[in-house]
Amino acid sequence: MKVVSDREPAGLLVVEDDPRVAESLARGLGEAGFAVAGAGTLAAADAQLARQAPALVVLDLNLPDGDGRTWLRRLRQAGHRMPVVILTARDTLPERVAGLEEGADDYLTKPFAFAELLARIRARLRTAIAQSDDDILRVGDLEIDRLRRQVRRAGRSIDLTAREFDVLALLAQWRGQPVSRDLLAREVWKVNRRLTPLDNVIDVHLSHLREKIDKDHPAKLIQTVRGVGFRLAEKNS
Repeated sequence: MKVVSDREPAGLLVVEDDPRVAESLARGLGEAGFAVAGAGTLAAADAQLARQAPALVVLDLNLPDGDGRTWLRRLRQAGHRMPVVILTARDTLPERVAGLEEGADDYLTKPFAFAELLARIRARLRTAIAQSDDDILRVGDLEIDRLRRQVRRAGRSIDLTAREFDVLALLAQWRGQPVSRDLLAREVWKVNRRLTPLDNVIDVHLSHLREKIDKDHPAKLIQTVRGVGFRLAEKNS
């Protein structure tokens, strides 16, 4: 899903368990030109997210099956970077600070003025658009969309696991340069390789990536740098 375009509405996910508030938001945001998906629980939000990544999330915190802040933390840990606007009755300063520190881009308390919420959503989407060029990495005919966590090669979509995507994105950040196993362990697995041996695990993930990225392509992009680690070639070779 595109963050936004002149021809199609941006997709918003509204996570709100109060039917009246959810209906009001869906109606108002729809009239403002947005495509809106709703979720009344965190489980439903996960299902919507798996179906299609939204351009922005409006998130209540008091959900029947858990705390929205915990869900937001998991969202960020999984690498999702779309803007999140918290909309909640929790109005204390510690709550607002905690929500922002967990990864929210904005925080609005109930009761709220719809015009203000709409303005904040549009502002966050403008910021996301301005940053979108940095979110797409291109290496040869390989395209890595870090915002939507999508990968294409020669225009064909490639399905990766979350860990495979993180490995590939790190290689792309260092495209043309060797990436050591130490760096992969630290940045992707969040461990010290010297304390937690991961060589076999890393090698398995790279093998799977080669199968998915380079299979059926004469130009192999993922290369082994003997004694160092791995490299994503800047030019087809």
